[in-house]
Amino acid sequence: MSDKVTRTDLAARQEHLRRVVIKECDYLLYTVEKLSQVDPQFNWLDALEQNAELTERLDAFVSRFCRLQDTLGDKLLPVYLKMQLEPIGTVLDNLNRAEKLGLIPSVADWIEARSLRNSLVHEYIEDMDLLRQSILRALELVPMLETVTQKFCQ
Repeated sequence: MSDKVTRTDLAARQEHLRRVVIKECDYLLYTVEKLSQVDPQFNWLDALEQNAELTERLDAFVSRFCRLQDTLGDKLLPVYLKMQLEPIGTVLDNLNRAEKLGLIPSVADWIEARSLRNSLVHEYIEDMDLLRQSILRALELVPMLETVTQKFCQ
């Protein structure tokens, strides 16, 4: 953000991003519930091409997981830190600061969630076992994203 951005502008941006992440988190949780009802171990991935409805749910999960993680870490976190008069640095610097402030439980988990994003998007069609493992791990990290959303939006 430029030097001409006022605290009022930052506050408005922060409030907008808070509303966005609340919606993104709600949508992600909805999709997780729908996917988990089908088959918690995702065995249906072996016949993914035969089930367009489940493919759409999977696309929704991947999109919503990635979007929430991106919005929280890449957009809301820097604005939050600026509003708290904290120094802004690299993504890793910001994540370390967020962990010290108690906003995220673990930089390592956050980086893992970010890395999973790549597996979920790029290994989508080629390797169903890797995709299944990535989905199951991403599902384990959803509560972390929910908790982080709540902390930012208190």
